[in-house]
Amino acid sequence: MDCNWFCWPRNHNFDFEKPQPFSLPLPIPDWPQGGGFAEEKICIGDLEVVMVTELESIWGFSCSEEGIKGATFYKPKEIPEGFYCLGHYGQPNNQPLHGFLLVARETTYNATSTSPALQKPLDYTLVWSSFSWSGDENGEECGYIWLPTPPEGYRSLGFVVTKGPTKPSLDLVRCVRSDLTDTCETNDLIADMEPMFPDFPCQFWKVRPCHRGMQGKGISVGTFYCSTSFVDEVLCTFCLKNFDSSLQAMPNLEQVHSLINYYGPTVFFHPKDIYLPSSVSWFFKNGATLYKEGIKMGEEILSGGSNLPKGGENDGEYWIDLPDDSRNSSVKLGNLESAELYVHVKPALGGTFTDIAMWVFCPFNGPATIKIGLLNFSLSKIGQHVSDWEHFTLRVSNFTGELWSVYFSQHSGGEWVEASGLEFMNGSNKPVVYSSKSGHASFPHPGCYLQGSEKYGIGVRNDVARSKFAVDSSTKYKIVAAEYLGGAVAEPCWLQYMREWGPKVTYNSASELEKILSFLPLNLRIRAENIFDSLPMELYGEEGPTGPKEKNNWEGDERC
Repeated sequence: MDCNWFCWPRNHNFDFEKPQPFSLPLPIPDWPQGGGFAEEKICIGDLEVVMVTELESIWGFSCSEEGIKGATFYKPKEIPEGFYCLGHYGQPNNQPLHGFLLVARETTYNATSTSPALQKPLDYTLVWSSFSWSGDENGEECGYIWLPTPPEGYRSLGFVVTKGPTKPSLDLVRCVRSDLTDTCETNDLIADMEPMFPDFPCQFWKVRPCHRGMQGKGISVGTFYCSTSFVDEVLCTFCLKNFDSSLQAMPNLEQVHSLINYYGPTVFFHPKDIYLPSSVSWFFKNGATLYKEGIKMGEEILSGGSNLPKGGENDGEYWIDLPDDSRNSSVKLGNLESAELYVHVKPALGGTFTDIAMWVFCPFNGPATIKIGLLNFSLSKIGQHVSDWEHFTLRVSNFTGELWSVYFSQHSGGEWVEASGLEFMNGSNKPVVYSSKSGHASFPHPGCYLQGSEKYGIGVRNDVARSKFAVDSSTKYKIVAAEYLGGAVAEPCWLQYMREWGPKVTYNSASELEKILSFLPLNLRIRAENIFDSLPMELYGEEGPTGPKEKNNWEGDERC
């Protein structure tokens, strides 16, 4: 779609300060040798790929219109000899420059193929340009977004940007043979032009593979997507697919330990949180009890969990509870000295990244505090349950071993934060993770995060802050699973327990909320009721969570 005829008001700016490159506080160390980890090149079958992180700006813009973020687009600064660009990169201007582009070359992996893995595009289609609102008579300072036209049997992996109207050279990028590609989807929004012109929308998006998780073979190329459609559309660009089942770029066990020692975050618990973490073995040794449906008396769990039922599914047949004696109240409070992070290491984005998921166990999840405008109400029951499993995930590049982003799990969802948006411990590359008061959700910075509506100031409070209550995951951790390493990691017995880690208790949670909401003016009460009704159902009943292996993100990608 050629959008050159747009007539836009002149509230843009092409002469602005572009994002500055981001780098970790300290240089990346030399990792232990072995295998293909951090060797800069990764073989994915018929292609070998290299991650280029030194990027050169092509064109960008800023805009004073509220709701529109400026953006800048980039190409690889240098491409290794024999490799080819697959498309260009774009990002918002309100973030430090932190991106990558994969470049590729053919290998002799599949000798039976008669068609080359890479081909030049046949032509380019102009998708969008800034010409009409630039004030530039010749368009030489304008941005032009082009889509490569692939030969039959090939696919485009990204858009191309030029400064000026000259069509790009056919040698600039390569298209990839269709069988070596996978589908992708839009993810984070880079810039949205629709608020200014809803009848002629244009959006720039980051993209990610549709097939992700431990078994997913889709590989992110780093390119962006340009959409000029009102409705959901089938993307006309694709990502790569890893056909090398050996996952040779994944770190070995020694390298995993080095990554954790170097990047392991310090987890801070709120200074007023009384429900702190413990190790699983401490929980078991201090009277945690296994119950079975139909049997009144429970059975104390052995310290390693060897008497827990293994496998199966969460059928309600078994559950775990606190000790039914004088130890009950003290076990609820946890034991910070024994606390450790339980680590699951797995491939991500087709084995080009490693996800290091770090699980925190707390014997008890405290009741919630709700916020309605300027008022705060501490609840007595809503939100509490026996046992709490929360996690965060480090995503590390297998090309270099660089920490790329961290996922912060937050109750029923979460968010990825790029390394450029993290807080680090002084003098290290170790991020800081904040665990919320009573609920233990993970956040990247101190403050109060509302689960509900930030706009109206109504929801469940998640308060996070630094305190003396902290666990250093770079030293206090235990690797409990790394399936891709075969039998190198012995999984603990308790990890095979697939039922609930707490009893199900039913009570009338609505009455507790009603007492609070009844004092509000009618219009505020209705708004608050609608917001609280939209929150996850688990908030309103006391039910223990399942363990890490029962979560869908154990094998799948993180939820966001």
